[in-house]
Amino acid sequence: MLGIHPSKDILCASSRLIAGKSVALALCGSVAAMRSPDLARALMRHGAEVFTFMSKASQSIISPDLMEWATGNPVVTALTGKIEHVALGGGAAGSADLVLIAPATANTIGKIAAGIDDTPVTSLATTAIGAGIPIIVAPAMHISMMRHPAVVENLRRLEGMGIAVLAPEIAEGKAKIASNERILEAALASLSKKDLKGRRILVTAGATRSYMDAIRYLTNSSSGRMGFALALEAASRGACVTLVVGPVPLPELPGITVIRVSTTEEMLSAVTNELRSSHYDALALAAAPLDFSFSSRAEGKLSSASPVSVDLIPLPKISCEARKLSPGLFIIGFKAEYGIAEEELIRRASERLADSGMDMIAANDLSKAGVGFETETNEVCLIGRNGPFLRIPLSHKREVARQILDAYSSRGGRSE
Repeated sequence: MLGIHPSKDILCASSRLIAGKSVALALCGSVAAMRSPDLARALMRHGAEVFTFMSKASQSIISPDLMEWATGNPVVTALTGKIEHVALGGGAAGSADLVLIAPATANTIGKIAAGIDDTPVTSLATTAIGAGIPIIVAPAMHISMMRHPAVVENLRRLEGMGIAVLAPEIAEGKAKIASNERILEAALASLSKKDLKGRRILVTAGATRSYMDAIRYLTNSSSGRMGFALALEAASRGACVTLVVGPVPLPELPGITVIRVSTTEEMLSAVTNELRSSHYDALALAAAPLDFSFSSRAEGKLSSASPVSVDLIPLPKISCEARKLSPGLFIIGFKAEYGIAEEELIRRASERLADSGMDMIAANDLSKAGVGFETETNEVCLIGRNGPFLRIPLSHKREVARQILDAYSSRGGRSE
């Protein structure tokens, strides 16, 4: 008797966002199927059990054994007396929570649109449609096929059935399948609660700069990942999200409006302009804007041949300016310290909360391994107006974002 498949060691390695959920991952005969093992394991790292269905054509691209290794579950390559398409797509106990067809070929898209069932993938799709299970389709084909009127119409028919179609990336004469990051994000959104639907949330992320001359500047090492995680998590839960982000590399942020800035002054201006021009329910200040800037900026490039003396001046706090503009706005802030006791961390964060008029603040100590800047993880203490109420242990930043937004949602967007 074999034990638990070793490949399942990665379950929840990144987060528990979709722990307890199951995904039926269906593969068609496109070379993009080579990316399917990585996609399956990305889903698993966030907690999902993944079960693979493969058409005969897909099996000529990659081996079913590879997908069994990737998922730790047997692969359906033909329907048997176990009626696998009903077991996982019929909507009863044990069914998948999501059917993800990636890659989806023009052939399979046409068959699903016409209700034709002659592969494990198409039979799974028909059963899931009838059961009302969410389905995501990620097409992959040559651009000439994608433009065929019948394919265009078939994709419209799928959308008319309630199936989500992830637009491919048009490049090099091909309609390339959406990136694994986009597909993963779509899956997370499909499997997430929609408790923030109808809310408008403004998020800041990343570092800012203050220029000493045309090429030299003061900054910090914030990567923006905490802000990206908050923006993606809010969007997946139904919120309309705008992200104001400093000069840091951007990941894919599907469905999120992005405003790029460079300096703290520009970030402040972008935030205040948004609050003046649009209604927002919440502001999450996850950026690490500079608190000081150079008092003046030299023209051109300063010579390195002689000493340079500079003065730094304090900058306005974005949270304070936001509160002046929007008294009813729910403001979530962050307070980073370095190498202090937890009691002192909480005291300083509480003072910052009171001074700024924020409703909630996440405090962390950047001296700890895996915490804060340039890491995939974070560890924070959430503090409200009545004091600390939640400690989030070292976790993937998306998991931290989930718990922060859980705290916001549970309060109904109201201060304590």
